[in-house]
Amino acid sequence: MTKIMEWLEARAPGFNQLSPDEKSAIADFSLLWSLFEARVLSTNGSASAICNAVDTWQKAGVLDTAFLDEALAYLRQRYFANGEFTYHFDHLHLRNNDREPLVRAVINGSDNDLRSRVAAVLIIVFRYRNNLFHGVKWQYKLAGQLGNFTTANAVLMKVLERHGALADG
Repeated sequence: MTKIMEWLEARAPGFNQLSPDEKSAIADFSLLWSLFEARVLSTNGSASAICNAVDTWQKAGVLDTAFLDEALAYLRQRYFANGEFTYHFDHLHLRNNDREPLVRAVINGSDNDLRSRVAAVLIIVFRYRNNLFHGVKWQYKLAGQLGNFTTANAVLMKVLERHGALADG
C-alpha cells in the first residue's frame, strides 16, 4: 500500500471501509479520465465537448454502440426502474449544460438513436468525474460506487481504444 493510501485509510471518512477493488476502480478512473480528456476531448471536458466528439465520429462513419451496450444496460438499470427514474439519477447532479433531456430520454429508452446513446453514456461518465473530483462522492464516503466506476472504466478504455489516437504517443 502506498503512503497516500495509508494516509487516506487513516484520515478520509469511510475510505478504510472500501474494498481493495473499490479503491482500485476509483484510482484507475482518475487516470483513465485524464487520458480520455486529453486524447478525446482536447483537454476540455464538458457535455458539449463529448457531443462534438460523438458528432465527429458519426460524420466519419465510425460511431458504434455495440461496445457500450453492457454499460448502457447497467446505467438504465441503475437510473430507471418500474417506469420511473431512481433516486440515483438525481445524484448525478446534472447541470443545465449537461444535456439532461438527452440523458433522460436515453436512460428511459425513449431515445435509442445511436448518437444519443453514446453521448448519454459518456455524459454520465463525465458526471462521475465531476462528482468525484469536486467532492460530491465523498459525501457518501465513496461507498456503493464499485459498479459505477467499473462501468465507467470499461467505457473509457473502449472509447480510448477506438477514438483516443493512442498510437500517436
